[in-house]
Amino acid sequence: MPLRLIFMGTPVFAVPTLCTLAAHGHEIAAVYTRAPKPAGRGMALSPSPVERAAREMNLTVLSPSSLKNADAQATFSAHGADAAIVVAYGLILPPPILAAVKFGCFNLHASLLPRWRGAAPINRAIMAGDLETGATVMKMDEGLDTGTIAMTERVPIGADMTAGELHDVLSSRGADLMVRALESLEHGALQFAAQPKAGITYATKIGKSETRIDWAKPWHHVHDLIRGLSPFPGAWCEMPGGARVKLLRTTEAEGSGRPGSVLDDRLTIACAEGALRILQLQRAGRQPMSAEEFLRGTPVARGARLA
Repeated sequence: MPLRLIFMGTPVFAVPTLCTLAAHGHEIAAVYTRAPKPAGRGMALSPSPVERAAREMNLTVLSPSSLKNADAQATFSAHGADAAIVVAYGLILPPPILAAVKFGCFNLHASLLPRWRGAAPINRAIMAGDLETGATVMKMDEGLDTGTIAMTERVPIGADMTAGELHDVLSSRGADLMVRALESLEHGALQFAAQPKAGITYATKIGKSETRIDWAKPWHHVHDLIRGLSPFPGAWCEMPGGARVKLLRTTEAEGSGRPGSVLDDRLTIACAEGALRILQLQRAGRQPMSAEEFLRGTPVARGARLA
């Protein structure tokens, strides 16, 4: 029997889960998302991706600024939902909200908990050079991603995979995982396990100071930073002449030399150990382009240095 659900989410990552739940016949009593924010040159209010998807499905959308007051909690309880599904919502759920639905609140998190609890699990997994990550469905408690685990889905991280590519895989696979978890919940078969106490790491937000490339590090550290921040916020460096560019895609290359130096006419760059080749980059205010396109308009001589 389909469940009556409250869905809580905000970014693009959450949209497949909302759509998949609705497609499988679950009743979406209400959708909670962050309020529209000013965006673009005119700073017009722009609804979240989840709000746009919800309105296309004619679902009720709510955007409270907080869930800590009595009115918001009464409204939440009044939906009479069996469970709440939370995917990158953006607001803390206080205890009265966690306790307001029959089966509890279930979160889809983009890591294999307890590794990479927190705000930026996809970026941090790649930046750390992890070979594997995944999605976790957990029953929420008051802690930061500390709830009991219901289901996990493992996903390998390819050698050149970017955060954007991993985001899309986990978004899709996570939606399917949540549907399977709710199917087990419907039949009383969903089981929970406490998170291991070993292996806990935290995926803190990406700071601006982390985004500048340091060529005086081994090639794989530089490569993991670049792909871990691609496409957003983007790892950057200065080309010869001082123009700032984001590097979006790189791969391992042969060669050695002074860190940051250009080793050939294909934008192979020396690092402290080894080298990498730039495959895709982006000038400020421009669209991403291949290294070949960039070099046609901006030749970079062998021996020049990136800073």
